[in-house]
Amino acid sequence: MTKHKNSEDPVVVAYSAGTAAEAMVVRGLLESLGIHSPDLDSADPFPLNEPPEGTRGAEVYVLESQAAEARRIIAEHLKGNTLIDQDE
Repeated sequence: MTKHKNSEDPVVVAYSAGTAAEAMVVRGLLESLGIHSPDLDSADPFPLNEPPEGTRGAEVYVLESQAAEARRIIAEHLKGNTLIDQDE
């Protein structure tokens, strides 16, 4: 568990995506609904030689206080339910 630089609230894993691309989609969904999802994976100042982007899993992080809501949103999204009003 780590703390976000602008908050005393710890940052926790809300979802483990199969690919980095999937993590970006989930992170975008959460952000569009007002839940900040920092990209902690990209902050590594000493990245190791890794497989090409999109071929490895990635974790989606949120503030601990928003984790339950984020997990609910992700679960609804994975079931195929629309969370965003299409008329907006």
